[in-house]
Parts: sequence; structure tokens; C-alpha cells
Amino acid sequence: MSGPLLRLEGLEKTYSRGLLRRQVTFRLKAELDLAGRQIVGVVGPNGAGKTTLFEMMTGSNQPSAGRVLIAGRDIHRVKYRERDRLAVHYHQSYQVRRFTRRLPSFLLEPAGETYPLVHLFDEPQFNTQDGYIGFMLDFFRRLRSEGRLVVVCLHPTARYHLQILREVCEAFLFVSGGGVTRHADFAALLGDPRVRQYLGSDMTKQAETLA
Repeated sequence: MSGPLLRLEGLEKTYSRGLLRRQVTFRLKAELDLAGRQIVGVVGPNGAGKTTLFEMMTGSNQPSAGRVLIAGRDIHRVKYRERDRLAVHYHQSYQVRRFTRRLPSFLLEPAGETYPLVHLFDEPQFNTQDGYIGFMLDFFRRLRSEGRLVVVCLHPTARYHLQILREVCEAFLFVSGGGVTRHADFAALLGDPRVRQYLGSDMTKQAETLA
């Protein structure tokens, strides 16, 4: 196909509270194009909206505005049981399949695919023994070689998390402050002062030895 595999078009999610006077408690906006055949790393503070972003990408969380297009199809207009043929969300090694059903499925479109085009790994648990990390990295690379888009979200708390991001990711997204910022490579990611603040001095120093 021509054009990006994944497009976030004016995407926004807002949560608010209050009966008479609504007060916004959370807002996330994203405008983004990602091609297939690549591995993208995602980092950001807890509560910034990384999982919410993944849920909107896979159709399990209805955006307040905008669209998620995968291979040109609006995933929120695709039949519920077929959405994971476009994008699949693994949260700590488990696939997430919860959908808010706003329309009867017969009013929605078929996915037109048989195997997920976009694979979203949300803080996967890497066992540091018995070659498990190497197995997972090989799996990510195999998906990429098949033309898939692989997105890996990690919250770096150890040096090996940084090593994983540095070794396999070709681009990065930083989710913070209600938005999503794209960085071309690991060095550019570390050049963002907000990322350095998020990592803290110790993890930043360790990351600099890898850049």
C-alpha cells in the first residue's frame, strides 16, 4: 500500500468529571504517521497516556475526536471481532480484547486482513535469564521483516531496558504533557530535556553511554 501504515488523524482523548461544571482531568492529543517495516519505541511518565494511546490504536478505547487509520481503514469503524486483524495490543504479555460497543457489528466494516499489521507491546516483561530477551528481540525483528509495524513501550528502570530500546528501535515516541513527540533516533530522544528529566540523572547517564 502507499502512504503510512498507521495514521493518527487529529486524535484526541479527554476525560472530565463533575455534573454541573465539567472539569477536564486528562487530555491526550496525537497527530502522527508511521510506516510499516519498522520498530518504534515509546517512553513517557506513568499516567501520561501511553496505554490509552495503544487502546485507541487498537479500537478498544473510543477517541473523543479524530481517527486511527490502519492501512487506510478507520479501526473504530471495523467489526469488533476483526479489529485485532489490523492491530493487536499486548499488555505485559497479555492480549487486550475489550471493546466498547457503540454500534451493532453488522453496521461495521470487515477488516480485510487476516493477520495483524500493527503489533503494540505495552511494557512487556523481559525475563533476563535463559535467552528470553534475545528470543523477544528476534520476534520483533521477524515481524518487522514481514512488513509489520512493531511498537514497544518500556518504562526504563534498568540498564537492559535502555539497551533493548537502543538495539532494536529505529524511531521513538515520547508521550508527555498531553501530547506525543516523535524522535528520529536514540540520540535525538536523549536530546529532549523532558526525556532526560523523565529518566532521571542516573538513567540518563547510563543512556548516554549507549547513544
